[in-house]
Amino acid sequence: MARLSLNKASLHKESAKLKRYRQYLPSLDLKRRQLMAERAKALARLKNTELQIEQCRQKVSETLPMLSYREINLNNLVKVSGVEIGEENIVGVNVPVLINHKLALMAYSPYLKPHWVDALVVQLKIMLELKLRQQVDRQRLMILEAAVKKVTQKVNLFDKVLIPKTERNIRKIRIYLSDAERADVVRAKMTKQIRIKQGV
Repeated sequence: MARLSLNKASLHKESAKLKRYRQYLPSLDLKRRQLMAERAKALARLKNTELQIEQCRQKVSETLPMLSYREINLNNLVKVSGVEIGEENIVGVNVPVLINHKLALMAYSPYLKPHWVDALVVQLKIMLELKLRQQVDRQRLMILEAAVKKVTQKVNLFDKVLIPKTERNIRKIRIYLSDAERADVVRAKMTKQIRIKQGV
């Protein structure tokens, strides 16, 4: 770490640094608050998606108890065939957004499958859509939490470390310069008195 120079140039440099830090801190704090608000929205959205998933499960268990009958092959009735995920920029942080998805339905004969398979296919489509949304919501929340943590660390660095340290440096330089100025005045007075006594 560089040693602090106790002179006017150093005072000017430290004052400029303090001014920059104080200008930067409010915008950084605003970014932190905006990210925290977005994180809260993302968390609420994820909880809502998870609630819808649970409601879908509940509905299936209530309306389709025949699913417990294992003799009918219900595998791969509905599959995800394509997912398009974009990016949204929130205060300089890129988060994923589910733009589009495609589901592939397996062709089956209504004569070979029971009538309730149609209702099951509808519920499977809903569940797959919700699961895709849940994955994107989780990823979005994870990215926002990391961004909030990083910005909070920066805010704390400025607020609790850099600004107080720079203020201490300025105070130290001012005290030194003030003492040096006083010492110069005293020295000048003493020199003047010595010259008067010597009659010069």
